[in-house]
Amino acid sequence: MAEAVKRRYSRLAWVALACLVVPMFASYFFDDMFSTISYLFEDPSRTALGWDAAGYGLYTSGYSVLCVFGGLVVCGILLDKWGVRITGSIFVGMMAAGALLVLHAITAGYAPAKSLRLAYAGCMFFGLGSEIAGTAVTRSIAKWFREGPMALAMGLQLAIARLGTAVALVLSPRLVVENAGHVYSLSETARPAVFGLGLMAAGLILWALFVALDAKRFPAGQAVSGQSDEEAFRLKDVLKVLGNKNFWMLGLLCVLFYSSIVAFKKFAGAILIPRFDIPASTAGWMVSMLPFSTVIFAPLFGLLVDKKGKGTRWMVIGSVLALVAHLLLAFAPAGVPLYGYLSMVFLGFGYSLVPAALWPSVPKIVPDKVLGTTYSLIYWVQNLGLLSFKWLAGVILGSAAAGAAAGAAASGPVRVELMFVALCVAAVVIALLFARISKRNPALRLDSPAGK
Repeated sequence: MAEAVKRRYSRLAWVALACLVVPMFASYFFDDMFSTISYLFEDPSRTALGWDAAGYGLYTSGYSVLCVFGGLVVCGILLDKWGVRITGSIFVGMMAAGALLVLHAITAGYAPAKSLRLAYAGCMFFGLGSEIAGTAVTRSIAKWFREGPMALAMGLQLAIARLGTAVALVLSPRLVVENAGHVYSLSETARPAVFGLGLMAAGLILWALFVALDAKRFPAGQAVSGQSDEEAFRLKDVLKVLGNKNFWMLGLLCVLFYSSIVAFKKFAGAILIPRFDIPASTAGWMVSMLPFSTVIFAPLFGLLVDKKGKGTRWMVIGSVLALVAHLLLAFAPAGVPLYGYLSMVFLGFGYSLVPAALWPSVPKIVPDKVLGTTYSLIYWVQNLGLLSFKWLAGVILGSAAAGAAAGAAASGPVRVELMFVALCVAAVVIALLFARISKRNPALRLDSPAGK
């Protein structure tokens, strides 16, 4: 009888996971919908929208504003206080509402400055909603798969979410076809956003289904993983998390590693097209190797972490691979697409290895009652970096374009890549330090297989 119940619960857990991945798929698509057509914003006259590269960089940085200025931390605390069903529902809804505001901003025909302000506001709400929704999803997976293949489940969620990025990178250049000399209308520019909003609607429906499943499996008041009433969340627990050096190591690794990839993706077209002399559609396929590789390798590496352990070792290797990729992007001979593809191979492996080991490590360094808060704090540190480096990348590219127009020698893509190289060097150092902490503290089981 007990075995039958366990099998039924196992099947239900995979159904719940299937519901959780769709909102994240939609979120990743919408976040990266302009990445491979970012070249449109280098010249404001190319679109009726009238944004320039610095404006686009400002828009993308809006994703992290509310997250950085307290929203992510406060909402992470609410996640532990109210649970994933209430908090997650609020912020999945906010994610969709922010996306709707962005679509309105770029289709309503406002002046460029006003449309940018509205899109920036929409991106802020979308960003906070997405991050808390992602925290709720990660928290839910940790709860549903506590005694099972957690790294595999997180790897699968990550893979499907990044498939949303892959679809955006490949589909957007086909929705907004490159045409030299053409001025793109508002409706043409907004096509990726319209598609993304449709995905949001599907995500809302499946989130509602997950809430029903979660309420059935974990009725209100039921303890999870043996957590007693005495272990209930208290605000002072936040201070304990902030005093945990392992939290800071993971947070620093997260912000350095993800900034070197996420900020790169936002300007992938503006970097790859001039570096390797390729059309936008080819750049889309090239950078789509990143998320497509994670669709395959993130679950496999997650399974490897579950079975073999050695999580900190994979963090080091993944960080080194990202460094090699950005060195190629910065210093490989220009006009040779092979080097672009090779760099995406290295970056794709790194983009799969580090998260597959990093996120399952979080439940090992803090108790369950502060897990949502801890994930939110790590995302807060991450978004602080993303806010800064996405904005800085836009400024670098914009100033280089202005210098080139004035007749001065300028190489914006190389300058941006030097920034990413520096981030990767720091990430490798932090990963090595964290591996040493794991070796000196075997009780944390950071490098142990699942269940051991």
